[in-house]
Amino acid sequence: MRPILTQLGALAVGPVPEGVRAGIPSRIIDIVGIAVRASSLDTSQAAIGFAADQCSAPQATPIGGGRAMSAPEAAFVNGVLAHSLDYDDTHLPSILHPSATVVPASLAVAEWQGASGPALIDAVAAGLEVTVRLGMGGYDSRARQSVYFERGQHATSICGAVGSAAAAARLLGADADGIAHAMGIACSMSSGIIEANRAGGTVKRLHCGWAARAGVTAAQLALRGITGPPTAVEGRFGLFQAFLGDQADFEAVTADLGERWEAENIFYKPYPANHFTHTGIDAAIALRSRGVRVDDIANATLEVAPPTVRTIGEPIEAKRKPETGYHAQFSGPYTVAAGLLGGGGLGVGLDDFTDELACDPTRRDLMARVDVVGDPRLMAIYPCQLPARLTLTTTSGHTLVEEALANRGGPDQPLSDDELATKFADNTAGLVADNVADRIYEDLSDLASALCVTGMLAPLLDPIGKQP
Repeated sequence: MRPILTQLGALAVGPVPEGVRAGIPSRIIDIVGIAVRASSLDTSQAAIGFAADQCSAPQATPIGGGRAMSAPEAAFVNGVLAHSLDYDDTHLPSILHPSATVVPASLAVAEWQGASGPALIDAVAAGLEVTVRLGMGGYDSRARQSVYFERGQHATSICGAVGSAAAAARLLGADADGIAHAMGIACSMSSGIIEANRAGGTVKRLHCGWAARAGVTAAQLALRGITGPPTAVEGRFGLFQAFLGDQADFEAVTADLGERWEAENIFYKPYPANHFTHTGIDAAIALRSRGVRVDDIANATLEVAPPTVRTIGEPIEAKRKPETGYHAQFSGPYTVAAGLLGGGGLGVGLDDFTDELACDPTRRDLMARVDVVGDPRLMAIYPCQLPARLTLTTTSGHTLVEEALANRGGPDQPLSDDELATKFADNTAGLVADNVADRIYEDLSDLASALCVTGMLAPLLDPIGKQP
């Protein structure tokens, strides 16, 4: 059998189906909007400051960065921003976030190289497919769980570095062999652990930026003659053995490659929180629409697939008392409370995840009444969907149940063009002048006919400044 990187290199340089290409501009718009909204975070400013300290050549636009930077540093900044709000898309069932690495890497190289819109679209599509295929290599279909996740690793940044290298190398004009070498180099740069999901810390926000930076750097080095091992994925000392041991699924990486595109199974996020919380939010919103009042709730039980409990329900004492808005994004009790109390955006929005609301006495009181438990019956659906069941007992002794078995934003319940436009508008509101946001939205929507993308994001160098 040909080495996996040889097969992925052939895919990455080949044609992309029109159906896949048609969805890529919306992926880019989504990531750009999220990055704009995240630009004011303290962690974003730290990342921007770090990148600025490198004193690199002005090649590409770091959103909110104040000045142009080298392609790797711009990819780093935008990757950090793209993942910092937990608002970026998710591939299921691999449970990784592909666009937050691949899109920043691709945008940076495309801007630097003066690539056309169609070239950018094709590179993003190829990078996404490589990323999710490697993610599926770590998906255990019998246990219905990501092996990466089980071993404490962040599949998003591990696989995203390799997918970003494929996209960047394609934009730099590499052939299939050159792309394979870029990916082989990136395999030595792949990294990320997810202890921050459980115990706190903001380092996870850096993961997608570092992966995007690694991907661009790997592609640049490959074009300069550095080579990677052809068996960097499946070899005895390759990526899969290092991260997955003997649990890798090689067939999932290459099955129907180029004929069936896993990238079509990437779910947009309607809510800015860990994806495991979304159907619980949907159930809470549905109960609120049925007239449930918070004061009438004696207790509530959020039932989810057992593997997700450790992320959104353990330790339960901490999940009932998140210290920050960021920690609240990984809390089942908090997100249920947000859904029951009402919010902005598409039902629950970024304004629901502030540090002040995380410590709000009303929400703390409600969270104290919410349990998070695993229901093995939901494993029949998980992780192709991330289902939830919310059961409320009222103070009068009544029981109310609401199920949400499929996620909004995926193939079964896609977000409409209007909903995606609303998300972009919410993310840019107050940070970018409306006419600037509208122009960028229109330019990115029309990528298929753009002759050159250089300068397209330049108005976002200082989004906090509300440019006229």
